[in-house]
Amino acid sequence: QVQLVESGGGLVQAGGSLRLSCAASGRTFSSRTMGWFRQAPGKEREFVAIISWSGNTYYEDSVKGRFTISRDNAKNTVYLHLNSLKPEDTAVYYCTAGAPYDRNYFRASDYNNWGQGTQVTVSS
Repeated sequence: QVQLVESGGGLVQAGGSLRLSCAASGRTFSSRTMGWFRQAPGKEREFVAIISWSGNTYYEDSVKGRFTISRDNAKNTVYLHLNSLKPEDTAVYYCTAGAPYDRNYFRASDYNNWGQGTQVTVSS
C-alpha cells in the first residue's frame, strides 16, 4: 500500500489556474502509474489524467489542452496543472496510484490507493 496526500485545491475564477500536488509514501513511486480522478456532487468518480511509470500521459477529452499531469520521482510527487478552468471542473480531485509496473487503468474501480481529496471550486 502507498499513502497519498493531495494539496493545492481552492477557489478560483473561471479562466484561472491551479496546481494540485500529491505526495506519495514509500520507495516504489517511480514504478507506479499515478493518476488524478475527480468527483462532483451527485456524480461518480471520473478519470481526469494518468501518467505511467514510463512517463506516458493520458487525459480525459474535456481536459485535453487545459490540464497537464507530471511527476517528480525524486520527490515522490505527482502534479496536475489546471489551466483555463471552467465551472464544470468544480469537484473534489483525488490522487491515485497503481500497482508497481502494472498496466494503465482508466476506471476508478481499478485503483485501490487513494488520497483524501482536495476541493477545486471554479466560480463563473
